[in-house]
Amino acid sequence: MAAIEALGRRAGDLMVLGVAGKMGPTLARMARRASDQAGVSRRVIGAARFSDPRQESRLKAHGVETIRCDLLDPAQFELLPAVPNVISLVGMKFGATGQEALTWATNCWLPGMMCLKFRDAHIVALSTGNVYGLTPVAGGGSTEADPPIPVGDYAMSCLGRERIYEHFSRTYQIPVTLLRLNYATEMRYGVLVDLARRVWEGRPIDLTMGHLNAIWQADASAMALASIGLASAPPVVLNVAGPELLSIRRVANQFGRMFGRAVTFQGVESNDATLSDGQTGHRLFGYPRISAGQMIHWIADWISRGSETWDKPTHFEVRDGKF
Repeated sequence: MAAIEALGRRAGDLMVLGVAGKMGPTLARMARRASDQAGVSRRVIGAARFSDPRQESRLKAHGVETIRCDLLDPAQFELLPAVPNVISLVGMKFGATGQEALTWATNCWLPGMMCLKFRDAHIVALSTGNVYGLTPVAGGGSTEADPPIPVGDYAMSCLGRERIYEHFSRTYQIPVTLLRLNYATEMRYGVLVDLARRVWEGRPIDLTMGHLNAIWQADASAMALASIGLASAPPVVLNVAGPELLSIRRVANQFGRMFGRAVTFQGVESNDATLSDGQTGHRLFGYPRISAGQMIHWIADWISRGSETWDKPTHFEVRDGKF
């Protein structure tokens, strides 16, 4: 696996900033296992506020060290240990509308602090495919070479985040990889879970954003870990997205057949959508192990059994940039 190989080539401890978010626990546990399988002795450290103490306990049970830290507090941030490998999952998206100042501070000011604190490290920083804006469905999705056209404070601040990393990477020769993710999903949250729940609950499906990308969260985490070997100054940009172009209508109808429920639609499909072309990452690290079809079957079974889901809608249907 590419993640094991990349972590096997890198020496030193690894810190995951924002480890208590949706993707953080999966990635931190994987980093621990991959390091052990690579035969590399290192600390895997997760830093976050840990508003839910159960998250901290579960990480510790898997061999991940934890540090409670409000990353936006400079005094607390400065106490973090200097490590040679950093993966930043920190970002603010949901609730950005109405909290624009906090969104920009989180997405732009904090990365600047990170670069100053970890200027001797290799940094992998999570970004988003939203920086591209809407792209024609017929084109197959935005590539890393396409110019960003962000819409709304969230997407603009995410492009700002990338520019901050680029500035400090060029200034201090910090190796950085910027990952434009679109979209990670697992059983409890994600674009496919949003669709499944709407079908299960009999709510109408808006077709205006008629197509999407989805990638299994473990596959996205593996690509993030593997990409530490790509880090360079200036930064390298990499899309992280599943290989399938998914139709909202077809996926919703598939869930409807699995649930034995009628599906109601509203609106019509637009000719453009928030889509990313992930082929470069697939060539570098291999195809995602979990297909969209497998995700759909797993999620349908999960929802139909009444299993836990997080109340964290992705708002994948948003077209005006207001999250």
